[in-house]
Amino acid sequence: MTTKFHGIIGYTITPFSSDGQHLDLPALGRSIDQLIADGVHAIAPLGSTGEGAYLSDREWEQVAEFSLAHIAGRVPTVVSVSDLTTAGAIRRARFAQAHGADAVMVLPAAYWKLGEAEILEHYRAIGASIDVPIMLYNNPATSGTDMSVELILRIVREVANVTMVKESTGDIQRMHKLQLLGEGQVPFYNGCNPLALEAFVAGASGWCTAAANLIPELNQSLYKAVLTNDLKTAKAVFYRQLPLLDFILKAGLPATVKAGLALRGLPVGEPRRPVFALNPAGTDHLRQLLETLLSPGSHA
Repeated sequence: MTTKFHGIIGYTITPFSSDGQHLDLPALGRSIDQLIADGVHAIAPLGSTGEGAYLSDREWEQVAEFSLAHIAGRVPTVVSVSDLTTAGAIRRARFAQAHGADAVMVLPAAYWKLGEAEILEHYRAIGASIDVPIMLYNNPATSGTDMSVELILRIVREVANVTMVKESTGDIQRMHKLQLLGEGQVPFYNGCNPLALEAFVAGASGWCTAAANLIPELNQSLYKAVLTNDLKTAKAVFYRQLPLLDFILKAGLPATVKAGLALRGLPVGEPRRPVFALNPAGTDHLRQLLETLLSPGSHA
């Protein structure tokens, strides 16, 4: 039976030792336990927040295997298997499936600009190599590849196990167009934090967010308000968390989420170079945002 993803899908971070040279898997386990305890509906390891692009192949496999074993089916999982080459993405997709992933997420990362035929074949080859569903991920800011809605829907039609779309361009019109041209039959997920409210109103099935590590109750409150068609509450809850959502996006997800977890009492190391840790001024600003949102008198 195919897992249906919905609601708050939490990204995991990848913790490193203090010198950035080694993985800290026990800290990863603690962060996963916290996400689950905070009520996420699914977990997505090894995405942008998880610094998957900065891991060696061996490290990537260690994080994937550990994450899936530690989650142990407590919530559904979608593992990012993106790689510069089709062969690399296939290898990772097969590894994720073999270790129990419920789905994989594919971002067509590229050094050379890819044509539509190349993108389609990339997904077709990965789809043919595994049996689990694929979440097509469109994020031109990090991948260098921007897929039109028409191309996305063509891939969905022609590759049987591409069954859902994560849209992170920051263009709400893409989501409206997916809903319209897809005739409401293609589940799509918001990957741009500041668009969370608009995305849910546009019909998004879920929200893939690193913010679930820091303000899970507010994320959940927004989703619950949307489910009950309580737009007044949804707007109020969303605009309360918007300053933090804007900040973690602009200051960089790995740096801000890792700093935020440390502020929550869960140290997970710094990002891997060349990415810097959040600077002292940024950390102070993040502390103030979190204190405002998580204070006892604050209402989620």
